[in-house]
Amino acid sequence: MTISHDYYLKFLANDVFEETLSFHSKGNFTIHRSTKHFTTLHHLSESELKTLTGNEIKLYPDIATEHDQHHIPQINTEHPLSRNESCNEFFSQSIPFQNIGKLLSPLLGKPEHKFKRGYPSGGALYPVEVFCCNLSRKNTDWPKNQNILHLLPRSRKFEPLASNINTNTLLQAITPEPSDIGSPSVAIIYFMYLPKSLFKYRYRGYRLALMEAGSMYMLIDLRCKELHLQNRMWSGFSDHQITKTLKLNPALFLPLCIQLIG
Repeated sequence: MTISHDYYLKFLANDVFEETLSFHSKGNFTIHRSTKHFTTLHHLSESELKTLTGNEIKLYPDIATEHDQHHIPQINTEHPLSRNESCNEFFSQSIPFQNIGKLLSPLLGKPEHKFKRGYPSGGALYPVEVFCCNLSRKNTDWPKNQNILHLLPRSRKFEPLASNINTNTLLQAITPEPSDIGSPSVAIIYFMYLPKSLFKYRYRGYRLALMEAGSMYMLIDLRCKELHLQNRMWSGFSDHQITKTLKLNPALFLPLCIQLIG
């Protein structure tokens, strides 16, 4: 069964919607060259950042136990569940369109249970919408004038967005200067569709949607390794620029994260 996206608005509590949207907006920032001289993210020194990142937390650091002597074996780097490192710089290359379908196949509905998909979702609500964006002119075999595609997991198809979307503007919105990420070929944008997130579980639905997005991009991360593609999770963007470029309602579609592929 296919439901129009605005049908969910009939079941949405306005107070929950407005408070969640207000909370989400607090995390909507990006560092831009036009404001770098008078804005700051934090006042931590490089030495403090080095101390605080990449760590584990031990709750009782002064207490030694017999379990300290037992080491957990690590899986081999060639194992399917051993992910590759995030790509630091992408080099422009073409990705055959048939590989886009293969890349997103872990997110599709299951043939034996049409309302289930390849990742967990609280209440089977699936509030995260996936948009696949062609960022490279070298990708020449995409459907004509359809560089932005919305994944339909149950139908196992793509839905094209308006053909007049400027991909150069989208690329600038995704990787604003002065980013040094290189030239990714494809961007997968994970949007939370807020009415679908909140109508049943209210505020908790926001948390469940974030969990779902993490499950989805981890599956795609491992799929990239299998297909010999590089990828990187990306958060250095402005929500407004992304939704405006894709002609989506910024009060209903919230971009959670972007996965760059190349």
